[in-house]
Amino acid sequence: MSVSSNIQQIKSVLPPQVRLVAVSKFQPVDKLQEAYDAGQRIFGENRALEMRDKHGQLPEDIQWHFIGHLQRNKIKYIAPFVAMIHSVDTPELLEDIDRAAEKAGRVIPCLLQLHIASEVSKFGFNPEEALEYLASGRWQQLRHIRICGMMGMATFTDDQSQVLGEFRQLRECFDRAKERWFAAEEDFCELSMGMSDDYPLAIQCGSTMVRIGTAVFGSRPVSL
Repeated sequence: MSVSSNIQQIKSVLPPQVRLVAVSKFQPVDKLQEAYDAGQRIFGENRALEMRDKHGQLPEDIQWHFIGHLQRNKIKYIAPFVAMIHSVDTPELLEDIDRAAEKAGRVIPCLLQLHIASEVSKFGFNPEEALEYLASGRWQQLRHIRICGMMGMATFTDDQSQVLGEFRQLRECFDRAKERWFAAEEDFCELSMGMSDDYPLAIQCGSTMVRIGTAVFGSRPVSL
């Protein structure tokens, strides 16, 4: 199937409140343009320099979401235009994003990344660490970021009960944070979870953004 057909098929099963983030890492610009021509406007990248270069070659109304591990020395390359950073995995990274956003004259929407999977290789706060950080109030001093929700990745496994349990853990943490610190904040509304293999389960647990690459673009090349 074509990229356009894949997008149409995925969007046909997404509830109205769930947005598709087309994960375009390593994909050539012409494939992103094909997705854009099919109506897709949100693209997810996990390398800052690749995102910067694609941003310069594609239409200005694309919303670029950074979804990978962000190196602190690379923030400056995306701060002027990134629409959302999903992968804030330490307090220090959030503070660095705040400084870069101030230099760019912007407020950058961010999600706290939680480590919910069994794989130790994944990044993120564990749920208790995230709640402890929010309780500390350090984030309230940052004027050029906006915490808009949370993100997480489930374990890569065929055990659907494990995946559901991990997504429910993330949703529970999101709900606790919303109730305690963001009850009056309409912007704290995003739960980014679910990828090509598990997004239906994520939607069951309240995902508002699914990050899908392979099911949109097909198998990705190893590099550009």
